Amino acid sequence: MKQLQKLGKAMMLPVAALPICGILMGLGYALAPAVMGAEGATTGAAYTIGFLLIKAGSALIDNMAWLFAVGAAVGLADDHDGTAGLAGLVSFLMMQTLLNPGVVSAVRTLEEGSVDYIAFSKIAGNSFIGILAAIIGATCYNKFKGTQLPDWLAFFSGKRFVAIATGLASIIVSVILVFVWPIIFGVLVALGNGIVSLGGVGAGIYAFLNRLLIPTGLHHALNNVFWFDTIGLGDLSNYWAGKTSADVGWSLGMYMSGFFPCMMFGIPGAALAIVKNAKNKKAAIGLVVSAAICAFICGVSEPFEFGFMFLCFPLYVVYAALFGVFTIITYYVGFRGGFCFSAGATDLIFSSSLPAAAKTWIIIPLGIAAFIVFFVVFDFAIRKFDLKTPGREVENEKVESEKTITPKNNDYTALASAILEGVGGKDNVTGLDYCATRLRFEVKDSTTVKEKEIKAAGAAGVIRPSKTTCQVIIGPKVQFVYDEVKKLM
Repeated sequence: MKQLQKLGKAMMLPVAALPICGILMGLGYALAPAVMGAEGATTGAAYTIGFLLIKAGSALIDNMAWLFAVGAAVGLADDHDGTAGLAGLVSFLMMQTLLNPGVVSAVRTLEEGSVDYIAFSKIAGNSFIGILAAIIGATCYNKFKGTQLPDWLAFFSGKRFVAIATGLASIIVSVILVFVWPIIFGVLVALGNGIVSLGGVGAGIYAFLNRLLIPTGLHHALNNVFWFDTIGLGDLSNYWAGKTSADVGWSLGMYMSGFFPCMMFGIPGAALAIVKNAKNKKAAIGLVVSAAICAFICGVSEPFEFGFMFLCFPLYVVYAALFGVFTIITYYVGFRGGFCFSAGATDLIFSSSLPAAAKTWIIIPLGIAAFIVFFVVFDFAIRKFDLKTPGREVENEKVESEKTITPKNNDYTALASAILEGVGGKDNVTGLDYCATRLRFEVKDSTTVKEKEIKAAGAAGVIRPSKTTCQVIIGPKVQFVYDEVKKLM
């Protein structure tokens, strides 16, 4: 679980490069629809500018696997060093070449047109291979960055050895994938076809599983099946390529559209319910309101989700189910929108001019319904089952201590110092990481963790998933606190 969560956090780095694609391609299509096959002028200044904007945006969309290979590798590296990114790229280029159908056919029988042949033909630019390359590159970096070789090979010591180790590991993984990849591909095809055959209900099942897998990070693997061209679907890539449902075998946009009403309006409704039922409203507002605004504008939902999923997981399951329900509703009412980054207002605005967009005005009634339903469900569940959502934890006694710190003027150093002392000092910390909203400590002795002092310092809450781990909830600006804690350590 820890490693999967680390992968999910590392994926945020390359994914953060994608919003510019949506803006550029949306503007470009508005200026030059003919570039994507729609009717419109094919000459003039507007066409030229639009053409350039579309091509600039597609430069990242078409090479998304490269972004994952480099960006996620840097995110997975212990010290986020760029050498890990180079290692990820080395692994990706090597596996992409070795798993090409022309190369594989020299190792094993591969008939053109067979399922196995099709499987390997999907390797080029495959996002899954990009993520796998990032894992290989980062793992080799973390393990071999301090390697010392004999004097006559000293030039290749340390970080210079990482690329060599990555290359050798990538060859081994490629040989394994020569025989395993067709099996994986077949399972993904079966899953995809099974859900696709269910139409709108299948889209709802996908949306439910997408949210449910967020804590493990496995939602990225599921997204590759439906959003990108891993098994021949590619709802996202085909949508932004300017295609329509007539060009593909499904209602284009159906695996993205249902997220818009939930993220833009459902999450704010749920946030309002959490604030309404909070005992410590200040803490609740500080954590969930900014997260709700973030979800509405750019579709980033993790700050909200990670704020309550571990506090009351049953409610998170209900939350995921609501995504599935609204995705089914969205499918049948005919609303179609797409996102390049995530299902927020920004992507909706820029995707509404693409050919596959349909009935985008319905987002208003859908959004109002989502806001009400999410609010009512969360409000009822919190009150009925006394769920410990943010702000409803056991009331803290005031801590009379000189160490109690209330951060002012963005004084992250003071907050970091108080938190580090609250978890028992740097000598008690064996590991430190962070996710979307919280610091994740690994500690030697959990009995030395002082929750009251940590909360009094300004943290929104403290969670102890196990005897050797401690999570301190900060909010969307957690990285700044993390940086200061690292300096203090």
